[in-house]
Amino acid sequence: MALMDVLLDEMRDLYSAENQLVKALPKMAKGAVDPSVKSLIKNHLEETKGQVQRLRDAFGILGKKPTGQHCNGMEGLIEEGQDALEKDEEGANKDLGICGASSRVEHYEIAGYTTAIGLAKALGLKDVVNLLNQNLEEEVAAAKAIFAGTKPLLRAALTQGDPSENEEEKKPKSGKEKYSEKKSKEDEKKASADVARKSR
Repeated sequence: MALMDVLLDEMRDLYSAENQLVKALPKMAKGAVDPSVKSLIKNHLEETKGQVQRLRDAFGILGKKPTGQHCNGMEGLIEEGQDALEKDEEGANKDLGICGASSRVEHYEIAGYTTAIGLAKALGLKDVVNLLNQNLEEEVAAAKAIFAGTKPLLRAALTQGDPSENEEEKKPKSGKEKYSEKKSKEDEKKASADVARKSR
């Protein structure tokens, strides 16, 4: 595979990721409780729309189409965000779950843009690098804003109080939670078996 093809794959992955976010962020904003968290998500939605356009412009420079690839990684991260929205949490605890999911999204995108920029630089594509850099700068700023936003939420969560362990135990688990718990145990078992095998 030529280096240009690797770059195009990375950029198409990012294009799919950003388009998925354009659909997902309004739901996240609606589900957030704190006005500052809502505002943060809404602002990043507008940035994300701009990032989609910059990616289109970058593909235009290359004379290629942006479509043709689905970002499974972003799909999974958005699903985690949906889980945070559906959990039976209130106030700051709910917003912390949303911020955690949002932070994972931002760092995933930062990794993608960093890789794409490195490839574009190697190919001498200065105009493409500039467009991708603008997107990267926005993602880094968003990640920092999310981190800063969690500090007051943590303080609020500590004063909010948590349900007792007994109440947690009484709460019936959803099918999704049971499935997730089962998969978690399977992951742990596979990892332990792998470590044991390698240590022989």
